[in-house]
Amino acid sequence: MSQLRRLFGFLRRYRGWLLLAALGVAVSAALGLVFPRIMGTLVDTALDDTDTASLDTIALVLLGVFFVQALFNYLRIYSLALVGEGVVADLRRAVFDRIVRLPVPFFDGRKTGEITSRLTSDVAVVQATVSTSVAQALFQGISMIGGIALLVLISPLLSLAVVVFLPVVIVGGAFFGRKLRRISTEFQDEVAKANAYADESIASIRVVKWFTAEKSAAGQYDRDIRSSYAIAIRRARWRAVFIPFITFVSFGTLALVLWVGGRQVLDGSLTAGDLVTFLLYTLIVAGAIGAFTGLYSQLQEALGASRRIFELLDEAPELAESDEPVVLADIEGSIRFEGVDFAYPGREVTVLRDIDFEVAPGEIVALVGPSGAGKSTLVQLIPRFYDPPVGRILIDDVDVREQSIESLRSAMAAVPQEVQLFSGTIAENLRIGEPDASDEELIAACEAANAHDFISGFPDGYATVVGERGIRLSGGQRQRVAIARALLADPSILILDEATSSLDAESEALVQAALERLMEGRTTVVIAHRLSTVRAADRLIVLAEGEVVEEGTHDELIAANGLYARLSERQLTA
Repeated sequence: MSQLRRLFGFLRRYRGWLLLAALGVAVSAALGLVFPRIMGTLVDTALDDTDTASLDTIALVLLGVFFVQALFNYLRIYSLALVGEGVVADLRRAVFDRIVRLPVPFFDGRKTGEITSRLTSDVAVVQATVSTSVAQALFQGISMIGGIALLVLISPLLSLAVVVFLPVVIVGGAFFGRKLRRISTEFQDEVAKANAYADESIASIRVVKWFTAEKSAAGQYDRDIRSSYAIAIRRARWRAVFIPFITFVSFGTLALVLWVGGRQVLDGSLTAGDLVTFLLYTLIVAGAIGAFTGLYSQLQEALGASRRIFELLDEAPELAESDEPVVLADIEGSIRFEGVDFAYPGREVTVLRDIDFEVAPGEIVALVGPSGAGKSTLVQLIPRFYDPPVGRILIDDVDVREQSIESLRSAMAAVPQEVQLFSGTIAENLRIGEPDASDEELIAACEAANAHDFISGFPDGYATVVGERGIRLSGGQRQRVAIARALLADPSILILDEATSSLDAESEALVQAALERLMEGRTTVVIAHRLSTVRAADRLIVLAEGEVVEEGTHDELIAANGLYARLSERQLTA
């Protein structure tokens, strides 16, 4: 029930509208209870009075009741729509806000589709509960309690027949509800798995087509969907037993009321109008109980979905900061590694061992080494995407674990080999780190990055949509947009991760010229596989099997005739 309390905690912001909705529900339900009494009076009047004036009056009263009920139904529906949609929007915002603040290790062990499923299918299940189930529970609760009270007033003897089946419904609801909750959780997990595979396949559609893997991809998705379908059928089977069971008990009770009530009408202890009124109230109570069983099954499904949502919301955002994190007003850009060992969470293999080196402010340092040496891992420790279990990393002589993560990363920018662009416009991608940058600042950054000319050549210029992951731009164009994005951020520390290793000669020349402008006056750590990329570096650090094996300038390392000299002979293509 703690999940339910947390879920309805999102309602606090909409208390005013919720009160209006409750008023609409209460009045509408109360007027619904007036209808059977008027019908009973109408029957008795029709049987005992030949004057149609009374019938006319009762019919007009009935019409008035329906009209007022319609007005309060409008209030109920509109208010609940505002509350329900608002709560779901808040829930989606809260989930996404937590997702983007989660640390990098969280994403290493999870599929993208599984995470986005929390925002789509799970929230959709919760939406149905918040938007409609709350109102239905209140409406049916008033109808059931009011109906039972009026049943007792009309005929205590007949009321016993109605009350007898209540324990049967409650016990049955509890039993079936537990089953439905467990099965619904399984179903949502399978749907998340299928969504994750679909997301990966669509994102990598060119790989699928290059290897003619359409059939195998469709087959895998088909298997995942069949698995979720089988669980859905199992859930439908339990529902198919549950609902008819409740319906049978309800109508069986109605038959009992007709049998006992008919006898009372025949012996004169109950009027025909009272029997009709009692039957209508019995239908209202039975309908309310039947609705509660359906609401209970919906609630169990929502609890299954909300469990996964709240698991996500309960994840600790980012890595732990100190109680009073240091915010450096002006980062100069010195970097120091002191005895750093590192292994990825959940893996036993040590990726980095006893890393010790220092980078002075404004110095350009190139990391060189064979594939798998730990270069990319090392640079991910600088912005504190991970914390090393041994050793420490200092920026401007302050341990990164003592610094504010936001201020630390705001002083850095990266240009990776595989540039990641959003599917919006070029301008939107450029402003990702500087939302308030002016058009003039965008143009200046792009001119420095050798990107302005090709952007201006597009019909829509900076409003050109780049497509998902920037697919409408060439590799060199994406690189230059990324460089312009980094220039716009004006970082003190720059990370270049193999930034030119996948470009042709012409594109590399343009990118290299842009990088040289970007690196001016900034502390730069560059991962390189090409000799041309590292020649401009002030110092090279050579890694092998997670350890620093050489350090010095290009000429010094060539003269040393070590690993770097061998890699240089092969043009650093390893």
